[in-house]
Amino acid sequence: MVTLQLRQLEVPPGHGLLLREVSWAEFEAILEELGEHRGTRIAYDGGLLEIMAPLPEHEYFKETLGDAIKDISETLSLDYESYGSTT
Repeated sequence: MVTLQLRQLEVPPGHGLLLREVSWAEFEAILEELGEHRGTRIAYDGGLLEIMAPLPEHEYFKETLGDAIKDISETLSLDYESYGSTT
């Protein structure tokens, strides 16, 4: 078995990395090590972990759509932050 540290991995913008047979505990440890403020997106499903590095233009569109939703919600007096919450 080969062990790598996360700092050894580099995912170029616009690309991704798939890791198989990742346990939930390993996934949680990876999230903790990477922290909240990272440039990558992470998805986990049944042992498959995908680390993606979006292109800068994807981030622009994400922010633009988020701003539009906030503006529409304010105009319609909707509390968009409470949608989907279980409280």
